[in-house]
Amino acid sequence: MRVVIGADHAGYPLKEHLASILRSDHVVIDLGTHSTEAVDYPDLAIAVAEAVKRGEADRGIVVCGSGVGAAIAANKVTGIRAALAHDHYSAHQAVEHDDANVLCLGGRVVGSDVAVELAGAFLGATFSGEERHRRRLAKIARLEEGR
Repeated sequence: MRVVIGADHAGYPLKEHLASILRSDHVVIDLGTHSTEAVDYPDLAIAVAEAVKRGEADRGIVVCGSGVGAAIAANKVTGIRAALAHDHYSAHQAVEHDDANVLCLGGRVVGSDVAVELAGAFLGATFSGEERHRRRLAKIARLEEGR
């Protein structure tokens, strides 16, 4: 799987750790940041979301301090379903039920071992395709279209 990853300065250490682990099983596209020098999380979240939208990656991961800002920003990109997850269930259920394509993590909230577990659950999950989930996603798509 092709995974695009990005982080702000608060998420940089965790992003680096995740990218190094994920490279053993996935093609990882690292959009930065590449240091702890302050950057704005929306810039990285949007870059990851747009890469997923363009099909350059199958899924994305964004890490900021809490994960909240990254999720808000990424979800502004049409067609992106970014999920904030700090537990195993939410990480895989977001894909299975909500067809999430971007995972948002809090670098100041989850430790490196938990983050690896969450990324694995997210990347290993598949959308169920059940009618009830497709129906709900269609409602979200209509919202994106302004209806």
